[in-house]
Amino acid sequence: MRIVVTGSIATDHLMAYPGRFADHFVAGHLDTVSLSFLVDDLEVRRGGVAANICFGLAQLGVTPALVGAVGKDFDEYRAWLDGHGVDTRFVRVSAHRHTSRFLCTTDLDQNQIASFYAGAMQEAREIDLGAVATGLGGVDLVVIGPNDPDAMVRHTRDSRALGLPFAADPSQQLARMDGASIRELVDGAAYLFTNEYESVLLRQSTGWSAEEVIGRVGAWITTLGAEGVRVERRDHPPLVVPAVRVEREVEPTGLGDAFRAGFLWGTSVGLGVERACQVGCAVAAASLETVGTQEYTLTEADLRSRLAHAYGDQAATEVESRLRVQAAAGAARASD
Repeated sequence: MRIVVTGSIATDHLMAYPGRFADHFVAGHLDTVSLSFLVDDLEVRRGGVAANICFGLAQLGVTPALVGAVGKDFDEYRAWLDGHGVDTRFVRVSAHRHTSRFLCTTDLDQNQIASFYAGAMQEAREIDLGAVATGLGGVDLVVIGPNDPDAMVRHTRDSRALGLPFAADPSQQLARMDGASIRELVDGAAYLFTNEYESVLLRQSTGWSAEEVIGRVGAWITTLGAEGVRVERRDHPPLVVPAVRVEREVEPTGLGDAFRAGFLWGTSVGLGVERACQVGCAVAAASLETVGTQEYTLTEADLRSRLAHAYGDQAATEVESRLRVQAAAGAARASD
């Protein structure tokens, strides 16, 4: 399955605050907040939603095509992604802007305060998905991830014009885009991804009820943090898939991206929605136990163990068999 993932490509600057943000918010003065938190640690990591999803897909044996815009400082990052099985041929390099930056501070309760510098991402609107599809010899799914808002709208329109199934993942850009643009991103999507807060914001921004949103997409997948994932589809009862428990929560940044990678891999190899969500939760668990969004590793044995403990041997065996079939097909292609 040929998957194109569009969206942000960024460097993450991850900081840890050894206290609780909430202890410093003063009731009645939240309209004039001016705070500075002295952090104990700084990790500089590769990130960006599209790049994170591509990394996770590649860990599972898929070769996704990354589509986004970066600065001339991208060479080292490109080498990393290429070395981990991501196709970066369709990444646009800006002549003037830096690669995007994500700056995030996490407190003891895993609450986060973050800022995002767009930089070269503003040029993603210049990328033509038609040229990408031609270069790949066809596309089976386009993921429309958080990106330059005009790029998101263009990629959605291009997908419709080219007859390409697409997944809508507006994420943090829901706070920036207007209702008309969000409605255009969502309508007709094969999959819609949100977290629980974003699901409320999406309904407020579009003016649609939950039932109206469900009627416009193939499946609405809402991540619920430690409670797992909820899937809503037209003419189906809601499905809740519990999360995979972890031994120690280390860093939540990129957790949703890891889930999406696992879910998209599951659907690409023909698993049902519930099983694909289970794979997504297992990949998310691996990410949660690691600092950085592209530092976790997935082995067949590790994935099987996580799935078996959370969902039973049948789930683990079914996923393991798909991994082995995919690996055999990949080895056959390599030997041609």
